[in-house]
Amino acid sequence: MNVTTRPALLDIAAIRDEFPILRQTIRGKQLVYLDSAASAQKPRAVIAAMVQAMESQYANVHRGLHWMSERTTDAYEGTRDAVARLLNARDRREIVFTRNSTEAINLVAHSFGRSVLRPGQAVLISAMEHHSNLVPWQMLRDAHDIELRVAPVTGAGELDMAGLETLLTDGRVGLVAITHMSNVLGTCTPAERIAALAHAHGARVLFDGSQAIVHRRIDVQALDADFYVFTGHKLYGPTGIGVLWARHELLEAMPPFLGGGDMISSVTWERSTWAEVPHKFEAGTPAIIEAIGLSAAIGFVESIGYDAIAAHEARLTDHALARLSAIEGVHVLGRAQDRGGVVSFTLDRAHAHDVATLLDRQGIAVRAGHHCAEPLMRRFGVDSTARASFGVYTTHEEIDALADTLARVREFFA
Repeated sequence: MNVTTRPALLDIAAIRDEFPILRQTIRGKQLVYLDSAASAQKPRAVIAAMVQAMESQYANVHRGLHWMSERTTDAYEGTRDAVARLLNARDRREIVFTRNSTEAINLVAHSFGRSVLRPGQAVLISAMEHHSNLVPWQMLRDAHDIELRVAPVTGAGELDMAGLETLLTDGRVGLVAITHMSNVLGTCTPAERIAALAHAHGARVLFDGSQAIVHRRIDVQALDADFYVFTGHKLYGPTGIGVLWARHELLEAMPPFLGGGDMISSVTWERSTWAEVPHKFEAGTPAIIEAIGLSAAIGFVESIGYDAIAAHEARLTDHALARLSAIEGVHVLGRAQDRGGVVSFTLDRAHAHDVATLLDRQGIAVRAGHHCAEPLMRRFGVDSTARASFGVYTTHEEIDALADTLARVREFFA
């Protein structure tokens, strides 16, 4: 990640003290948690907010007149305001709560894809997409006669912008759906340029911000996006809560994704009418406690500041690339100039699962596998990698522990 002016170092010891789970030992070894891209650990503020809501005010939202329901509704809807502030949304009604990024993308694929896109149009994705931003479009292609196009990725692990533009030139692309940061390569895509190209060729644009939202400030107005999705559990919040941001006029034009309670205005045997946005997309009892936890997570991140987080992560990433690249037989995927704190690597003569298992025996938690990005793995000629990913609580010493242990793992396989 390119950071020209880096703020002062964070008080990492104080930040780590906010994460009780990081204190534990694994088989007598101090836990080194390097799997934040899969799911980040939770600070005390998130844990406390969720416990407090369950212990003192829990009730269903929107439907009750008693004080606990009203209080919980205020807290739940307050999260919508917090997300709107985080993303610089124009209107809180542009925030739709989902279970995760996957559901948010499926919502767009089903509702926008089937009602706005016309058969014969195309959806354009990239070769670095997580399955969550690939499979829903394959399903739309098969059900709705939509073409699926894939923009190439360079050997450096960057989006091939010339290739992307070529795929837009015939004017048939109705939606560009691109990751904002790769969960495998750490590559941060040039979102503003992508949006400008998409709009110049008559297409809407969706960004999968599952990774990016954790590491950098997101301004959907500056990006000129049409849709933006992220998930709470990577942003130091709980599982089961995600967000779809979309332009209000698009949400108004889209039919509901799920039917049931709370998304209706009126119901008769003959027909139903829908609630106003965003509620027409939030059927049934929502993830109430999880939403309250997400609000606390947003407050936690904002209290540190994205500039400080980005600078800390840039230092970590530079250090990790230097240490891992110096180990004979270790190969890091991707050399993107603009990248976040995700480093995927292979080790000669060793399967990624074996590497991860041996690291785990020393208390070091990394991810191994295809990372829900099988086509990208094939693009780089591998079937799996080990992946170290960083959070605001990650230290240089933890990266040193990874590198030192990996060097010993290499000797084992050599």
